Amino acid sequence: MARTFKSMIFSGNRKLILIILLSLLVLITAGVGISAGLVVATNFNIMNMENFGEDNPALPSQILDINGNLITEFFSDEKREIVSIKDLPESLIYALITREDGDFFKHNGFSLYGTLRAGFKIITGQYFSGGSTLTQQLAGHLYADRSDISVTRKLKELWWSFQLERQLTKYEIMELYINKMPFGHNTYGVEAASKFYFDHSAEENTVAESVMLVIQLVRPGLYSPIRFPEKAKIVQTEIVNQMVNRGYLSPEDAQLTLIDYWTNKYDWSRDNKTTAFFAREDKAPWFSEYIRSQLDEMLLGKQDIYRDGYIVHTTLNLDFQQKADELTIKGLARWNKSYQESTGNRMDIVDDVYVPIIDLLSLTMNIEDIRIAGSQDKKRAKEDFKNSVNPTMDMLSMMFGMEELKSLSQFIYGDNRMKNQQSTVQTAMITLDNETGYILAMVGGSEFNRSNQFNRAVDGELMPGSSFKPLYYSAAISSRKFTPATRIYDGPKVFWNPDGSSYTPMNYKGEWIGNVLLRDALANSMNVPAITVLDGIGFESAISRAARLLGYTDPQEIGRRFPRVYPLGLGVITVSPLRMAKAYATFPNQGRGVEPLAIRYVEDRNGNIILNPERDLRNQQKKEDLQIMSAEEAYIMVDLLHTTTMSGTLSHLPRYVEGFDRMPMGGKTGTTQNWADAWTAGFSPYYTTVMWAGFDQGGSTLGVNQTGATATGWIWGEYMSYINSRVPVKGFTKPSSGLVEMDVCDLSGMVPTDLCPRTRHEIFLAGTQPTTYCPIHAFEKTRDEALTQKYLNDVSSALISAPGVELLQDPYSDKNTSGFEEIDDNMIDFLLNDPFSDHQNSGTENTYLLD
Repeated sequence: MARTFKSMIFSGNRKLILIILLSLLVLITAGVGISAGLVVATNFNIMNMENFGEDNPALPSQILDINGNLITEFFSDEKREIVSIKDLPESLIYALITREDGDFFKHNGFSLYGTLRAGFKIITGQYFSGGSTLTQQLAGHLYADRSDISVTRKLKELWWSFQLERQLTKYEIMELYINKMPFGHNTYGVEAASKFYFDHSAEENTVAESVMLVIQLVRPGLYSPIRFPEKAKIVQTEIVNQMVNRGYLSPEDAQLTLIDYWTNKYDWSRDNKTTAFFAREDKAPWFSEYIRSQLDEMLLGKQDIYRDGYIVHTTLNLDFQQKADELTIKGLARWNKSYQESTGNRMDIVDDVYVPIIDLLSLTMNIEDIRIAGSQDKKRAKEDFKNSVNPTMDMLSMMFGMEELKSLSQFIYGDNRMKNQQSTVQTAMITLDNETGYILAMVGGSEFNRSNQFNRAVDGELMPGSSFKPLYYSAAISSRKFTPATRIYDGPKVFWNPDGSSYTPMNYKGEWIGNVLLRDALANSMNVPAITVLDGIGFESAISRAARLLGYTDPQEIGRRFPRVYPLGLGVITVSPLRMAKAYATFPNQGRGVEPLAIRYVEDRNGNIILNPERDLRNQQKKEDLQIMSAEEAYIMVDLLHTTTMSGTLSHLPRYVEGFDRMPMGGKTGTTQNWADAWTAGFSPYYTTVMWAGFDQGGSTLGVNQTGATATGWIWGEYMSYINSRVPVKGFTKPSSGLVEMDVCDLSGMVPTDLCPRTRHEIFLAGTQPTTYCPIHAFEKTRDEALTQKYLNDVSSALISAPGVELLQDPYSDKNTSGFEEIDDNMIDFLLNDPFSDHQNSGTENTYLLD
């Protein structure tokens, strides 16, 4: 019974075990089947992938000018250029195999020896070397998250490595590798890296250069020759020696290539914080940054200008840009030299005159706190240290890895930069096409670098001075209260602001002209006539026109930006050169508003247009009223500003700038208080250019001899002469009707009489031309005759009353007479008081102003 029971138990256990084993077998079979199915399916899909192994890499976006020329490329983490392995030197392939995977041509994607070797080097403290093959590294980069340090990631990487080896040849894997992997400093791919580190193509690499590139693959930045030259040199030497041991290089060639690299090719002065983005070739960096900011606003979602390889077609003309860069560099050198000389002269007076007096007082009165003796020597020694010693100290700190010395050197550089910002003249220039609004050239400051990226042409809030005047003069012409021949008084005059405060404007150098016509007042930048014009049309009209020309539409911003006080008329506001160019371009564009445009359209890497800002802008403009003033009013302004280049503050340009008079030009200069800012703004029938020079921080002065006419005027003139020499000569577009031309008296601006000694040909809006004859010269004739008669009467009376002089007797008259008619003295007094003059001549009628 017991045995039977035991038999039953054993039989039951056996069945249970059998069931369990069968269940496990089913599960294993199912698992294997599923896994096998997945593997087969995956392999089947991989075999049917036409582009397997062909990466769709991150590509930089190309920025092209209006003629299709490359300006620069945009990229962030990946600066990449694709290169064929056939074009690379053998030394690069040998260096790569030596450093990363000596058995590359033997294994099938995995190397047990390589893995063990890497572990040994880590344990023995040698330089870090991973155990992954080239194929595994590439697979991980393409299909796995390399930041995930786990067994799962390694298995996935290994699996994909096998697939790459199955589908691609060894050379295809290597070509994909060298074009995909990171080489430090934001460079991806060997070609981009070579151009960044060595300034030439990878095809031209020496052995030492090839090795230096290969060692960047370990951990980009760890052995950077720019940041850590000593570390890089040690590893580079080790790899070169290994290449010698493998028979890829002779010992003599190895020694020569290392010496050549560190003696002749390595740049010890290079900024150790540079990246490929800042080191990229950029033919118009100020414009490029402007483009980048616009693209950031236009592209949405996952669109990435740094990786998606867009082709950006812009409006810039690189020919114009090159000339703008050349001339602004020339101008900056001239202005800074003049500023330093004027500052030095002032300091020389202090040193020569006042310092000895102060030292004498300190010694006489025993006041130590004001003693200056020896301070100048200390100052000179400090400057010599900064300029001569510090650069050498910085180089030594890089060569020998002395971080404390490097920190001190960088501190001194920072101190110098701060002082330069306070005493260095900056500039800005912008050029627009009058009709399209294309931005053809842009200079945002002096040299563009990491510490100087503020674009003054676009974002600068700068006082325009007298260059602001034409904006509200145009409102005066439109009001029909003023014409080019309106006679205005230029002399001391008080204006009362709406708040009850008084304002008395002064002219340049405090000189006055007397009565002038509006055309001459604007051309010679006279301030009292300008404020008179502003007063005549009112703040509302002036501000409304100026705001619309400059592109301000928000009422609150207009209220803040344009104060309703008379200094507004002299440009005591802030505005950017780009907005000033927009305003000035309206005049030659027949009164139609101009919208600055930088991007025409954008293509993706396949040639599909994904953005078309120009088309969108033109469609929007069709729905808007772009006419800010009539074509007739705009032409009057063009004609007025043309006078500035003929007889006003820019009249020196046709005489001294070659080719300037080939094309008609119009413009205006501006100089702010204390000569802090100098402006020149103007146009030809084709282009409008605005230029500014000044300081980033207030309180400094360019000097009395550096004004809008004498500083920026010359550069503006040379530049305009150059860009207009590239197009056919033509005049400004003149309306066929609505204008009246006639001769007027040069003094009164009225219809001339035979007595007017000088006349000028003037232009008017139809209906505003003068109809009254000039009374001044007829009056002057009558006055002069009266004065002559009075003089003769006085002389006659004196002769009659003189002793021994007999009265002349008229034989036909009972009265004694002196032979002259009597003239009423009251009439003489009236005639002596000229009713057509507000001011007696100051003796400076022929003095012209430089603004």
